[in-house]
Amino acid sequence: MAIKDLVSRRKANIPVRREDDVPFYSLQRRMNELFDSFFSDFEQSPFGEIDRWRGQFMPTIDVKETDKSLEVTAELPGMDEKDIEVSLTKEALILKGEKKEEKEEKGKDYWHTERRYGSFNRVIPMPDYIDTEKVEATFKKGVLHIAVSKTEAAAEASKKITIKAE
Repeated sequence: MAIKDLVSRRKANIPVRREDDVPFYSLQRRMNELFDSFFSDFEQSPFGEIDRWRGQFMPTIDVKETDKSLEVTAELPGMDEKDIEVSLTKEALILKGEKKEEKEEKGKDYWHTERRYGSFNRVIPMPDYIDTEKVEATFKKGVLHIAVSKTEAAAEASKKITIKAE
């Protein structure tokens, strides 16, 4: 007998019941929450959100705007610059990468092998006033820093406005 057989179904001329009226709905929801919270502890990763079944992760990204540029910082621990691809269009900054890690230990009475793979693809929308010819990317200690310059017209057009208190 399946659990769904224990829960009564709506029949003709019988009013719809709320979840509180049928204890099995509440029990099933609470059990699902319990298992979800228990198994979620095993999915923690230094890459942020990870989907272990599909091999994807989303690195943490910060975007900051200054007077002269837009600065994007992405945390990519354990990756090399050769595993990362950065491209810029008028509409978006695109970050792609793939991480492959293999670890092997051999001892007298054991042999342990572990493999981890993951890829990401982040698209960061860019405003109209960026200069696609003036972009610089640096990678140091697992942190990717990208500076995209604004056009000269946009940099000159920005004006700081003083706020007066009454």
